[in-house]
Amino acid sequence: MRQVGQETLDRARAGDAHAFRELVGPYQHELQVHCYRILGSLTDAEDMLQETLLAAWRGLDGYAGRASLRAWLYRIATNRCLNAIRDAGRRIPAEPTPPFTPTEPSRRTEVTWLQPAPDDPADQYHAKENFALAFVAALQRLPPRQAAVLVLRDVLDFPAGDVAEMLDTSVTAVKGALQRARAQLRQTVEPAPPAPRERELAQRFADAFSAGDVAGVVELLTDDGWLAMPPAPHEYVGHADVWAFLTMFRQWRGDRRFRLVPTRANTHPAFGCYLTESGGTTGYPAGILVLEPCGDRIRTVTWFLEAALFARFGLPAEVSAC
Repeated sequence: MRQVGQETLDRARAGDAHAFRELVGPYQHELQVHCYRILGSLTDAEDMLQETLLAAWRGLDGYAGRASLRAWLYRIATNRCLNAIRDAGRRIPAEPTPPFTPTEPSRRTEVTWLQPAPDDPADQYHAKENFALAFVAALQRLPPRQAAVLVLRDVLDFPAGDVAEMLDTSVTAVKGALQRARAQLRQTVEPAPPAPRERELAQRFADAFSAGDVAGVVELLTDDGWLAMPPAPHEYVGHADVWAFLTMFRQWRGDRRFRLVPTRANTHPAFGCYLTESGGTTGYPAGILVLEPCGDRIRTVTWFLEAALFARFGLPAEVSAC
C-alpha cells in the first residue's frame, strides 16, 4: 500500500497544487475505472473523477489519516457516484431516430446509457472478470448501493468495515447488500467459456458484416445470441430476430460499404465501424461494435451508436473504404 508522505500532505494542505497532484496522481486512473463500473458511462465517470478530485482538494484538511488515502478517495468517489445517480435519476440519453423503420425488437432495455471503455490488456484494473461489458451492464441493473458494495468488496477487496465507513452504514448492512447483489448477479451474468480462437472469430464476423452477409453473421451467433444498440433501447434476441433486423438494415444500406477497424473494449474484441456515402470511398463513423465471444461463437454483439466514442478509442474521424 502506498504511504502518504506527511511533508507532501502538509504542502498540499497549504495549497500546493503540485503536492496534491503527487498525492492523488497514482489513484486517478483506478478511480475513473471505479466510477465507470458504477455508472456504466465513460462520460459520467470522467465527470465524477473531476468532482472527486475537486472534493478531495477542498476537503484535504478533513483527512485525518486514520484510513489510507486510497480508501478516503474511494469513499469520496463512491458517494459522488451514488449522489449523481440519485440526483439525475439515471440520466437517460435521448433515443436516436433510426433512418429506417426497424423490425420489432425482441425486448427493450432501460440501460441505454451504457458505453464501452477502451481496453488495455496490461491494465491491472481491467481484469477480464470485472471489466467485461456484461458485468458492467449487470451492475447497472442493481440498486446503486448494492452495486457499490459489490464493487468495493468483490472487485477492490476492501474489508467490510472499510466499506461500511465509506457508505456511512453498518457492517451488517454491507454484508446483506453484498449477499443480495451476488445473488442477483448470478442470475444475470453467465460466465462465457474461453474463446481460444477469438481473433479468427472476430475476423470472420468482420468479413461477414462488412459484406452484408446476414447468414454469415447469424451463423456465428450462439443459439441465444443477441444484438443491442445503445443508446437505442432495442435488443434482438435469437437467430430469427437478429436475421430480420440485419436483413432490413442491409436493404437500407444499399450500395454503401462498411469498413471495420479492429480495436478492443472491455476485454472484448471490438471494431470501429465506418460507412461510406452512396458511391463514395470514404467511410465515416457509424458506431463501435463490441463482440462477446462464447467458446467458438459470439454471444452478444453490442453496436454503440455514438460517434463521439471514436476519439476515446483513438480511432480516426474517417477512413478509406477501398
